[in-house]
Amino acid sequence: MIIAQPRLGLHDPHDCTDATDELTILHAVYDTLVRRVGQDFVPHLAQSWEVSTDARQWTFHLQPDVAFHDGSPCDADAVAACLVRMAREDKGYTLGAPAVWRQFLGGAQIEVLDGVTLTVTLAKPMADLLDVLEQGFIVAPSAFAALDANDYDVQIGSGPYRLNKVSKTRITAERIDDHFAGSPANAGVTWQLEVDPQKRLDLLQQGEVQAAIGLDFEKSRCLGTMRHVFLSPVAIIYLLNAARGPLADADVRLALSLAVDREALIATVMQGAARPLGGFVSPNHFGAGQGDGMRMDRARAKTLLAAAGYADGLTLLVDCPTRLPDEAERLTAALGEQLAQVGIKLEVFIHPEREEYAHMVRRKEIRDLCVFDSSPMSTYRVLFEKIDSRVAGSWWQGYANPKVEALIDEGRVKTDRRARADIWRKAYALLQEDPAWLTLYNPLRVIGLAGNHPAFEMPADGVIDVARLPDLSEVRDAG
Repeated sequence: MIIAQPRLGLHDPHDCTDATDELTILHAVYDTLVRRVGQDFVPHLAQSWEVSTDARQWTFHLQPDVAFHDGSPCDADAVAACLVRMAREDKGYTLGAPAVWRQFLGGAQIEVLDGVTLTVTLAKPMADLLDVLEQGFIVAPSAFAALDANDYDVQIGSGPYRLNKVSKTRITAERIDDHFAGSPANAGVTWQLEVDPQKRLDLLQQGEVQAAIGLDFEKSRCLGTMRHVFLSPVAIIYLLNAARGPLADADVRLALSLAVDREALIATVMQGAARPLGGFVSPNHFGAGQGDGMRMDRARAKTLLAAAGYADGLTLLVDCPTRLPDEAERLTAALGEQLAQVGIKLEVFIHPEREEYAHMVRRKEIRDLCVFDSSPMSTYRVLFEKIDSRVAGSWWQGYANPKVEALIDEGRVKTDRRARADIWRKAYALLQEDPAWLTLYNPLRVIGLAGNHPAFEMPADGVIDVARLPDLSEVRDAG
């Protein structure tokens, strides 16, 4: 089976990433303690777990007799070593934000009780710890030295596929037939780089590949039953500077949100390939609190602006990257046309260097607002890292709401999952009337699969689960 994708590459598995092209490889090669299924988690390397009533101490009971691909034991000692490594100051790096995992695992006491049991006692309670452990790839300690030396060709896990070869254009892996979670339907998998979406589509139609991701929304309609559309949980947003300037005023932030016609933006900028955000995060998120969301009300927007002293108009300064989201420039132009109808003018500053742009945002050097996306699948992480003023995380931009922060405190210790979901729904409802961001839409993405697989569904996080793909072997490989 060959998967054509627009980006290809492997980095340190203990660095935090939202790159779905890389995550699909990592989840094939590595096991994690738990797997995400929908909005919940199911056992994986951990057969079961218990959490203390204060959400600080977690005890994990592992699958017995699991081995890494190099034959070394994947036991409690190895899991403990990986959690310690994830919490290092120099690990957990993602675009613009260092040490993502350290803010949750830093200071944790990890005790190995026996070969298949360990406890993790957190420095601070986190009832949503499984959100982190779902990306906590369990790496063979024998690979640590190579990874620390930035040799990313060395990837030794215990997952359902073993890596064979890594190059700049192709990564190949073979099935582990006796994996504890069962054998995947496809004996081998190759991830193949093809940056051109039309070429990915052509390769699939010609039978040269069996899966193609990131296809053009309209052009892919020719695939018929091979075309599968799914909602990306990534939220396309504008971060708002609530620390200084006009958007420090909550009424101005609310007016901005009320002035936007999200459906029109989707039609003109995304050609229909998105769904308006009905809450603060996607409907795929746990405790998302989906409803009608923010409805356009330009009359109310004008009233709020006038009361804030901007009856005669307002100019906002916008930072805009050229990619991630790739439609950022088109989106900002379309947004400017809409906001002009309530007297808001946008002055746009373009940033072609995306990583430097992310660092600028992290340093909180944005002007009035900036185009961004919000990608963590963890509802709690969004609140903690981006909204809580006491944390002032990498993407926080000066917003503060004591009522929301009180709910964060309540939810982080609430181990009852249903009760915690209710708390997060309340928090996100407050964020609709006192917005920290200008929330717009979730993109629709397209994956093509060879053959007819009507039961196929993409996982909630938008990452292909290679181990659970249907059998695609009836279509010839390119070799």
